[in-house]
Amino acid sequence: MIFKYVRAACRLLCLLPFAVQAQSPSADATLYSDVTVIDGTGASPRPQQDILVRDGRIVAVGAHGMLPPESIANARTVDLTDRFVMPGLIDSHVHMATPPNRIQAEATLRRNLYGGVTAVRDMADDLRSVAELARAAQQAEIPAPDIYFAAIMAGRPFFADPRVSAASRGFEPGTAPWMQAIDDRTDLATAITLAKGTGATAIKIYADLPPHLVAAITREAHRQKMMVWAHSAVFPTRPANVIAAAPDSVSHVCYLAYQREPVMLAAYEDRTPVNETLLSLDGEDPVIARLYRDMIRRNVVLDATGSLFVQFDAIRKAHPDRKPLRCTGPTVTRLTRQAWRADVPISTGTDHVSGEEALWPDVHEELFFLARDVGMPPLDVIRSATLIGARAAGQEKDMGSIETGKLANFLVLAADPSADIANIRSIEMTVKRGREYRRQAYRPVTKEEMADGPD
Repeated sequence: MIFKYVRAACRLLCLLPFAVQAQSPSADATLYSDVTVIDGTGASPRPQQDILVRDGRIVAVGAHGMLPPESIANARTVDLTDRFVMPGLIDSHVHMATPPNRIQAEATLRRNLYGGVTAVRDMADDLRSVAELARAAQQAEIPAPDIYFAAIMAGRPFFADPRVSAASRGFEPGTAPWMQAIDDRTDLATAITLAKGTGATAIKIYADLPPHLVAAITREAHRQKMMVWAHSAVFPTRPANVIAAAPDSVSHVCYLAYQREPVMLAAYEDRTPVNETLLSLDGEDPVIARLYRDMIRRNVVLDATGSLFVQFDAIRKAHPDRKPLRCTGPTVTRLTRQAWRADVPISTGTDHVSGEEALWPDVHEELFFLARDVGMPPLDVIRSATLIGARAAGQEKDMGSIETGKLANFLVLAADPSADIANIRSIEMTVKRGREYRRQAYRPVTKEEMADGPD
């Protein structure tokens, strides 16, 4: 009942005249005054702070009333007394165009932005569509987070997957610049140059590649100043070999458990789940601990995607005929908890999209998973969802924390998320690149927008 009430309230508010447009930034400054700042670094909240924004960036942060008068002269003032500010959320694992559906993608992106997400990491789709969405998002032509995206590289067997055809129409599978089949005959320098030309900032190493090619792709991508986002097991490449190649991040904490298998699966297409009985029951598995130590040594971020597995467990209880995923929710929770206790940097990725019934971004569930199931304190969860997410996307210099010089990407909340992460849903306003998107102006996603259909 409460969801129906909230949905109805949102629809009424969307009719108000002030809800039509997000405010555009100008050369004039905006002073967000007398607010408690949670900066995203893990530091304690700082009450009674002022944040000065000009031209889409934070130009000063300081104690209330203490910024130089000349710096705030003629600034528009937004009184945030009794409010809380934290950096914008970053979903480090989304898919928006497999196949392309512009209406559906824009609806999901709108829900993300008005729910506090200011950046996402697209983990490989039809990059023709994604690049246009990214351009429109950055220019505020659509209400959407900024989008950073990867081109896929995988072994030739993977390209029989029907998702490839859906995301590379017009190309023979494995030949599109954003979805390339790789083997020992491939000129990797040329392949990565082609991928870079799509606008991608990263290569995603996906499946069906041996260790020497995983390492070679990573070296060449880094040489060409591209990031590498890899599955944590590439099949037949074990997690230890993936991590040894030193990608910038690995996705799916579940896949790390394949390091325990006596015989590694030969191909990604073999969906045999992890033998969870091989893992130590106390949650501190020594084999996994070695992987985590190597990840820390090589500065590899873990994109855990834990809530996906926990939610699927609940679905299977209602629909026991559904095939299991590679791990159960409890195993994913134990592996993520061990990573957190080992100080592995964990970002907040989702890898799924809810339907029109959802009022909030999917990444909220990943935050709740880290807090409720894993046991992370709220400040650690916030750091994962902001600063670590920015690092995973290669954007740490510009976003992820409330600091002078960074983009003005932040949330205004009515309640303290450092006391209870559920207070993330007390959001009153998202500020992205200095533009304000008020929650009361949010237009909920409709069934028609989420329908499958052509772009």
